[in-house]
Amino acid sequence: MDNTDNIILEHLRHIRGTIDQVAGDVREVKHRLATVEATQGTILQHTGHLASSIAQQQVSFDRMSERIQQIERRLQLASV
Repeated sequence: MDNTDNIILEHLRHIRGTIDQVAGDVREVKHRLATVEATQGTILQHTGHLASSIAQQQVSFDRMSERIQQIERRLQLASV
């Protein structure tokens, strides 16, 4: 009976150790996933800022293009 109890306790300890190891691995995976998600958020933020900068540059380019056309018309350089 004592031998059977010892075997059962030994198996339970082994199972508990394995569960503890799995729990540690899950914590690490959660931490790494949180890091990936934070990095992804930062990348999306930077992408949004870049898109905004590109749009602002396009507006500036369009304004310059309009001004050049006005100058060409005033100097009668524009082809009709």
